Amino acid sequence: MQAIISIDGLSKTYDGGFKALDNVSLEIDRGEIFALLGPNGAGKTTLINVVCGIVNGTAGTVTVDGHDIGSEYRHTRAMIGLVPQEMPTESFETVWNTCRFSRGLFGKPASPEHLEKVLRSLSLWDKKDTISMQLSGGMKRRVLIAKALAHEPEVLFLDEPTAGVDVELRQDMWNVVSKLREQGVTVILTTHYIEEAEQLADRVGVINHGEIILIEEKDKLMRDLGKKQLVLNLPTALAEIPSQLASYHLELSDDRHDLTYTYDTKRERTGITALLGELNAAGIHFNDLQTSQTSLEEIFVDLVKKDQ
Repeated sequence: MQAIISIDGLSKTYDGGFKALDNVSLEIDRGEIFALLGPNGAGKTTLINVVCGIVNGTAGTVTVDGHDIGSEYRHTRAMIGLVPQEMPTESFETVWNTCRFSRGLFGKPASPEHLEKVLRSLSLWDKKDTISMQLSGGMKRRVLIAKALAHEPEVLFLDEPTAGVDVELRQDMWNVVSKLREQGVTVILTTHYIEEAEQLADRVGVINHGEIILIEEKDKLMRDLGKKQLVLNLPTALAEIPSQLASYHLELSDDRHDLTYTYDTKRERTGITALLGELNAAGIHFNDLQTSQTSLEEIFVDLVKKDQ
């Protein structure tokens, strides 16, 4: 697939010597949803700001659809929509005028039809004549997205888009992002809500200390690094795990009513059938069993810990 954003050897060192980005190389494919994960201070926002032309990199190159962000700034910036973490909306302007002005900043001709489409998709149409300062925090966040989409960008950056937004509004925004991808818009999001990346992203990148430590397709990442567990609920407490079951590395819960078996889904044989047979032979019976898989959040935490 063709890359729409190419980042090669990008570094950013601020006055005072703090290195926010360290030799970052990354390609983002046209039409994908790419989730950039990382702890606070990892370099996520700095990376976005460099690509959007808000901050100048110290070294390296960035192109958007083949156009250099430095020498062709106007062209590349017009291709990008940005939803920042903070909410600098025009407090005394109506939602409609805020979006209309944002579209005009990029030299786009007036298009009431497009603005209406954007506002309706974000459930803002009935608020179009409302002054921004009178809106709730969640609605202000929607206005930021509407502003970013007003000039019909091909790439949309969402920097913590649902921070401070309630669950219902968050789900609505996820639906909007999915529809944008269907329309061919490339979406790059940073988020602290791991379920956001798990539900939306095609690929996941993990950044820490200004360095990209992993880039992988989300599904492959879950398969390769995720673990599955089988939990057996016992009708009576088990005093100890029989020695003949030692090879399964079972874990007994504190109340001694649950046995947990962790297995690798990539192996040809999971060992579950053999385990159940040996449990029966040992006279250990169970009421119920359930399986669970490592979440993307657990994988992310493990990766960051390894990079400390």
